[in-house]
Amino acid sequence: METKFKTEVVKDLPGKKVTVKREFDAAPDLVWRAWTESKLLDKWWAPKPWAAKTKTLKFSEGGNWLYAMEGPDGMKIWSIVEFNSIKKFNSFHADCFFCDENGNKNPDFPSMHWKNNFVPSGTGTRVEVEIRFTNEADLKKIIEMGFEAGFTAALENLEELLS
Repeated sequence: METKFKTEVVKDLPGKKVTVKREFDAAPDLVWRAWTESKLLDKWWAPKPWAAKTKTLKFSEGGNWLYAMEGPDGMKIWSIVEFNSIKKFNSFHADCFFCDENGNKNPDFPSMHWKNNFVPSGTGTRVEVEIRFTNEADLKKIIEMGFEAGFTAALENLEELLS
């Protein structure tokens, strides 16, 4: 699929953060739903040929999303997202961790602190994501694990879903 918009990724190693911006040709409430409802998240979150599979999702302050990225060979990589602050249709902040299928955090992998903003724009919605890390080494590790290509591919899946 030809993508209409480009994903902008800015890596700030000294600042221990990555900023990702992407425009979508869809109303903010639709984009919001795609980020907050498991049936929609499972359709776009994983870069192909991987698939996201939600085990549980309680999208509320203090709630969490436990899911696996499942590879074509059946391999599963589990993650948990803990929601801290939610302003409906506007923004949410969350802490993300690699874990096991029961949500027990894996200390061998970096934790990430996400701030997601949904901004109405002339053509639809701009999503702005700031991901902060505890230290520069953690940020480098996530980059080496293929974050930029994987998240860009997932956002292209989202564009396809919204069109």
